[in-house]
Amino acid sequence: MAGVVDTDHHHHPNTNITCQNLPHLLSSFVDTFIDFSVSGGLFLPPNPNPNNPNPNPPPLQTTYPSPNRLIAIGDLHGDLHKSKQALTLAGLIDSSGRWTGGTATVVQVGDVLDRGGEELKILYFLEKLRREADKCGGRVVTMNGNHEIMNIDGDFRYVTQSGLDEFKVWADWYCIGNSMKSLCTGLEKPKDLFRGLPSVFPNVKSELTDGIRARIAALRPEGPISSRFLSKNLTVAVVGESVFVHGGLLPNHVSYGLDRINKEVRDWISGIKQVVVPSSLIRGRNSVVWLRRFSDELAKNCDCSMLEHVLGTIPGAKRMIMGHTIQESGINGVCENRAIRIDVGLSKGCGNGLPEVLEIIGNSDVRVLTSNPLYLNRYQSSVEANQKEGIGMLIPEHGPRPVEVQA
Repeated sequence: MAGVVDTDHHHHPNTNITCQNLPHLLSSFVDTFIDFSVSGGLFLPPNPNPNNPNPNPPPLQTTYPSPNRLIAIGDLHGDLHKSKQALTLAGLIDSSGRWTGGTATVVQVGDVLDRGGEELKILYFLEKLRREADKCGGRVVTMNGNHEIMNIDGDFRYVTQSGLDEFKVWADWYCIGNSMKSLCTGLEKPKDLFRGLPSVFPNVKSELTDGIRARIAALRPEGPISSRFLSKNLTVAVVGESVFVHGGLLPNHVSYGLDRINKEVRDWISGIKQVVVPSSLIRGRNSVVWLRRFSDELAKNCDCSMLEHVLGTIPGAKRMIMGHTIQESGINGVCENRAIRIDVGLSKGCGNGLPEVLEIIGNSDVRVLTSNPLYLNRYQSSVEANQKEGIGMLIPEHGPRPVEVQA
């Protein structure tokens, strides 16, 4: 804590505390204390945009210039340990979890939620990295997957017991924090976290009720966790020549407007107004977060002509990078690498695959950083396999080059 103590005043700790600012100091302390307790011991660095509290968030940025180094990471599904392995593989964090990516941009394509028990810890961790990267001229872009949308909708089909427990602990701390704040005159009375929620649910075992209530309260539109973390997610991002989306884009999505999609989904999550996001965008198999038309492991089942058409309508776009559909063989490209699929099923609850990340240097050099030496052998055998059978699960001849990295 060097540098924190003001030596001139440390004998008089009350010098700057007045009755007017005490409530806000207390409130800030309580929030920090709860964050630390819930996130597994993280202190979030100061927010780079302190003047933008949620009521009028800054417009979301859909399109970014090409960074010198771009890293894409697939679905994380509640596995903090494997998430950190993927970030380490890319040289984006050190052994203590601090940002070491410099001016790199990292895009995480969604599905932080479900199938694991460290969903909140990952949300906090990515927020910490976002703030650290911001200070270095780097960037952390987080995205909505179908599992984020499902949870905001209250669809908990893929929630684990440990996932319910994590949210129950969060809710306990959150309510303690609200109770502490309501003891202090001068702070507005906190809203009841559980307002409008039933105390029992039909067809839900009583021992699960607290976890389900906590999860709905946290993640529903305007919930504390959805507003604070998920409202920062993009649903579509364009970085240099790469278009990022969880499932895939069709012509009707592009004509609807990429900025418009991001804004409407964000407004719905934030509960800013009664926004109804068309289901064709975020629900159903042809939506942005559910589409699998470019993700089949068999190259011949991928609709390359449709992909060409879509990319042709997005200025400067050369490739689409997607998560959502697990690629048993690791990160790979089809349609002459215009479709790159990066979900390697790395979480324990979802395949327990070995971490891999996609790296793009400038606009041209696309390669796979892998922790699996076996994946390196794909590179040689892939050329013949592609010629013989047209299988897309192996890296094509001119595809992303795998490079083994010690994770």
